[in-house]
Amino acid sequence: MINLEILKKLETELKLRGFSQNTIKTYVLSNKLFLEWIKKQPEQVTEQDVKDYLSHLMSDNGVLASSIALKKAALKFLFDETLKKGIVNLKTPKIAKHVPVVLTKDEVKRLIDSAGSYKSRVMIQFLYSSGLRLSELVKLKVDDLEMKEKIGWVRGGKGGKDRIFLLSEALIKELEKYMLTLDLNEKYLFPGKNGYISSRNVQKIVGFAARRAGIKKNVHPHMLRHCFATHLLEAGVDIRKIQELLGHSNLQTTQIYTSVSKEELKKVRSPLDSL
Repeated sequence: MINLEILKKLETELKLRGFSQNTIKTYVLSNKLFLEWIKKQPEQVTEQDVKDYLSHLMSDNGVLASSIALKKAALKFLFDETLKKGIVNLKTPKIAKHVPVVLTKDEVKRLIDSAGSYKSRVMIQFLYSSGLRLSELVKLKVDDLEMKEKIGWVRGGKGGKDRIFLLSEALIKELEKYMLTLDLNEKYLFPGKNGYISSRNVQKIVGFAARRAGIKKNVHPHMLRHCFATHLLEAGVDIRKIQELLGHSNLQTTQIYTSVSKEELKKVRSPLDSL
């Protein structure tokens, strides 16, 4: 029988630390599955139990390294952070870092031009123009925009942080027209059945536009965030400014875009040319 009180205590601790709702759900579920598998009370769990479980997932279930790392983090939070047992010390496989696939500027233009409706067109422009995460875009409120200042605000983004994002002049012109189509008391910029449009709907909108544009790459909303960062880097924008605009807490996360940007590499002069 699983100790539900322990899982409740874990959930409370995660909330107090400011973790997102998605992370809380994932951590609680991961620990619930572990306790169901090990058939022990949390106080009886040993370091070897944790090793056996993760080994079982890797060998028998073929779970990806990224999923193993997430499950380890969840177990570590319960047993080391919450229960202070200090038993989750094992090393797990390194997560392979894949260079993001991005669209060329021409492909982005074709994608925007192939949007199925005016609202869809504005959404695609917004994703590319701002570098917002999909979860941030759908919950964006009309009051989060300061169009005279050419900025907007992500409220309570990843890690519970507020941050500024840019509003391009071209997007502001589109927004001024688009917002005339909204009800006067509309709260969300992109309304939907549940108050705001669903993430799944935006994914469908972007996928549909990509097919109409004849783009063969697997285009999804997050790719436009990659395009935003890569194209800024190619334009010579300092990587630390890009880090701030993306809301990355670690510069290393942003530095993956240096691997994508061919234009920046072309600007580097060989030392032979300066002899």
